[in-house]
Amino acid sequence: MDPKLILLLLMSGSAMVLLALAFAGPSTGKAQSRRLAAAVARHNLSSENQIEARMRKAIATARPTTGALASLVPNPDNLVKRLRMTGKKWTLNQFMLACAGITLGAVAFGLIRGWSPLTAILVGTAVGLGGPHKYVGFLIARRIQKFTVNFPDALELMVRGLRSGLPIAETLSVVSTEIPGPVGEEFRLVTERIKIGRTMDQALAETAERLGTAEIQFFCITLAIQRETGGNLAETLANLANVLRQRAQMKLKIKAMSSEAKASAWILGCLPFIVFALISWLNFSYMASFFTPDPNGLFGFSLMQIVGLGGMCWMGIGVFIMSQMINFEV
Repeated sequence: MDPKLILLLLMSGSAMVLLALAFAGPSTGKAQSRRLAAAVARHNLSSENQIEARMRKAIATARPTTGALASLVPNPDNLVKRLRMTGKKWTLNQFMLACAGITLGAVAFGLIRGWSPLTAILVGTAVGLGGPHKYVGFLIARRIQKFTVNFPDALELMVRGLRSGLPIAETLSVVSTEIPGPVGEEFRLVTERIKIGRTMDQALAETAERLGTAEIQFFCITLAIQRETGGNLAETLANLANVLRQRAQMKLKIKAMSSEAKASAWILGCLPFIVFALISWLNFSYMASFFTPDPNGLFGFSLMQIVGLGGMCWMGIGVFIMSQMINFEV
């Protein structure tokens, strides 16, 4: 059998195994045993032991799950923080397994298409490392957008609870159960931290640090100032909800006014790469010289490769300038 075919089969099989390990959930038997043990512990433990068990669970949840591939990450804490911001229960080891599987799949695809091994490895590494990070960034942006949209509704619910006589801690618990999506999840985490002994300021500060949005920071600052100076908290939160709604409306207006420039930037930035990919897919022999190294060229690069890299640099500068022209801070 052809050694190249054997290599491709091994890489494809390894990629599928890594992806299956990355996205496979926990064992059903182990999950059932954990739920049974937790149910027994809830009925047998005293109140002090329950608090201690909650603290151990919180510490174990905060500790990142590492593995052989996760140990290769230069800054694992930052990556774990980004994975938590997505709202998914992904571990660092699962993320690295997915990156490795995608990399092997992309390299195998390049070898099947007839690319040189060096080009296939470089392109596969870029796809395997850049693609998952882009997807994580997309999930973070979408979740933060949902949080920003529903956060004024949560503030108004808190205002109604405060005006009816509920304490601030109870209103946080009401928001965690009544508001769906990321807002309810984040407020649920805040109430759980308060139950295991954290102060409200500490719990909200951790949420604000993880999300990093201006809205939650305004909320934390409002509570801190009101606690020091006093005053009507319900009226303060009502004004904050009104300000956040007006801020969201201003963002939508700016987005509508700059949509034409953004569309032009996307078209100008993506069209050359789309045409290049289509030509390579339809007639690879026409673009083969771009992927073939030249021993007589500069540092082993052919003239077409040097011109292509220069064009990509100039395009990157142009896209960066256009992105800065249409980027507005509110």
